[in-house]
Formats: sequence, structure tokens, C-alpha cells
Amino acid sequence: MGISKEHIVGEVVADNYKAASVFKENGIDFCCRGNRSIEDVCASNNLNADQLIDDLNTALATTHGGSEDYKSWPVDLLIDYIEKKHHTYVESKIAEIKPYLAKIVQVHGDENPELREIEKLFLESAGDLTLHMKKEEMILFPFVRKMADAAKKGNKLDRPHFDTVENPVAMMRHEHDDEGVRFRKIAALSDNYQPPATACNTYKVTFALLQEFENDLHLHIHLENNILFPQAIRMEEKWVA
Repeated sequence: MGISKEHIVGEVVADNYKAASVFKENGIDFCCRGNRSIEDVCASNNLNADQLIDDLNTALATTHGGSEDYKSWPVDLLIDYIEKKHHTYVESKIAEIKPYLAKIVQVHGDENPELREIEKLFLESAGDLTLHMKKEEMILFPFVRKMADAAKKGNKLDRPHFDTVENPVAMMRHEHDDEGVRFRKIAALSDNYQPPATACNTYKVTFALLQEFENDLHLHIHLENNILFPQAIRMEEKWVA
């Protein structure tokens, strides 16, 4: 695709996930705040738009390390993937990271008080993400699966109890924004996950796990905000009475 300043960041990444690394290197949020144009994000981040576009074109032109074309997947397959890969990941990593954080706060919290704030933010995130994923699994995702089935059979669906899919989607997007804010704070407090030179192995492992968690969350939110949700809204227009 020929990229211009008018292109929307999230849509560029939806077309080719290789673009994500370029945006991330330039401090551009492509998942939670992916609804802005390249021109707008460059203006707000004091970046040269022409240089960013050149970097994007270079990244997209590379043939090695291809990325999945998630945009071409059926929505029910995409939902299965999000649940089995990303929801399962979040649940397992929360359980793994919590005790590590508790340990380094106990041992190093006095000389590094930012660790207490990092732990507080992560625990808030853990609680909210757990509820968030359950709402998706119990309310939004089942209805999107029904729409996918209706599309295959050529049948129209009655309106859901939440009236329009845009209502839970708006709530999910808002909650994604909250997580984006939290992890930007965690990244800042941890010096972008760089432990002190004197850090013990547990300290280093904890920061590495937090960074991995954030990276997975970026892809997770991108798949929903920029691919699944827009497809669900378009399906509703055609298959819900």
C-alpha cells in the first residue's frame, strides 16, 4: 500500500503488522490511540512525517519475518485466536508476574520507591483486564459469533439486548484506553523496563516479563480495536434487523 500522511495509524498496522515496530520505535500508540492520522501523530510527537513514511515503506518492503494477515481471517476465527492466545496469556502471566513484583517491592522498594507504584498499577491492570476479558467472552464475542453464523446461513438476527454492537465496543475501547495509560506510566516509571545496573536477577526478570506483557497487550488490543471491532460493526449493518 502507498502510505500517505492522511492514512490512519491503526489501519496501516491492520494492513501489515510490520508497521507496528516503526510506530513503536517512534513512541506512537498504534493500538489504544490508533484512530489518528500519520499527520496528526507526527504533529503531536514532533516527528517528521515524510521520514516516518519512508521508514514505514522500508519496513513494509522487507520480505523476511512476514506477519500474519489477521485482517483476512473470519471474525469467528479471530475471536478464537484472541481468546486462546491473548486472553490465556494475560491470565497466566498475571499469576506469574504478581509474586515477582511483590518480592522486588519487599526487597528493593525502600531504595527504589517507584517499584511500589509499578506494582499498584499492575495490580489495577490485572483486576480490570480480568473483568474486561470476561465481558468480552460473555457478552460481545458470543454475539459477534452469532453474526458470523448468520452471515454464513444468510439469516438476519434480532437486535441484541444491548441494542447495537457499538455499545459494548465503545466500552471495550474505553477500557483499552485505560490500559494504554497505565502501561505508559509503568514504562516511564521503569525507564522503559531498564533495571538498575545493580539489579538482581529477580529484578531483571520482573522487568522483562512486564515488557513482554505490554508487547502482547499491544497486539491484543490492536487485533480488537483495529480489526475485530470495525468488522463487527460492518457485519451488524448487514445482518442485524
